[in-house]
Amino acid sequence: MRRSLSSFFAFAALAAADAGGAQAFELKSPDIAEGKTIDMTHVYNSFGCTGGNLSPALSWSDPPAGTKSFAVLVHDPDAPTGGAGFWHWLVVDIPPDVRSLEQGAGDASGKKLPPGAHQLETDFGEKAYGGPCPPPGKPHRYIFTVYALKIDKLGDAAHGRTAVAGFTINGNALAKASITGLFGR
Repeated sequence: MRRSLSSFFAFAALAAADAGGAQAFELKSPDIAEGKTIDMTHVYNSFGCTGGNLSPALSWSDPPAGTKSFAVLVHDPDAPTGGAGFWHWLVVDIPPDVRSLEQGAGDASGKKLPPGAHQLETDFGEKAYGGPCPPPGKPHRYIFTVYALKIDKLGDAAHGRTAVAGFTINGNALAKASITGLFGR
């Protein structure tokens, strides 16, 4: 018993030391601060909102081995849609060597996206970034998430609905990293 306990503790210490040296997959933005209010530059410009509707700059580091592509999704889980939330941006098929999206990459033209990447239709009905614009009341959370995927292309899911894309992305995710911003009016 004593020997197996000492082996267990030795293994646990080795695992903890190894985990301490590993880098974590991380998402950063100079435009979105964790738990802070999203600037009007990034707020939608319709439905009663008068923002700049400019997608924020995002960058990520240390994806896991085996990453073949990335996807970036922006979701408002607080939208009064009966539990489905609201999808504000979906960018898929981002090549595995890319580590950032520049500010404004969510423009409908797609010209600022990395080669091969494309935007899926949001719940606004547009293939572009759609910034925050909740109904008046309590501020909503806007979760910006980058997914490291074990597939290089989303395939048929890229032409489907947000739920199908989300299902495919989550089913093929090696890791994900998020930043949550807030906005209310």
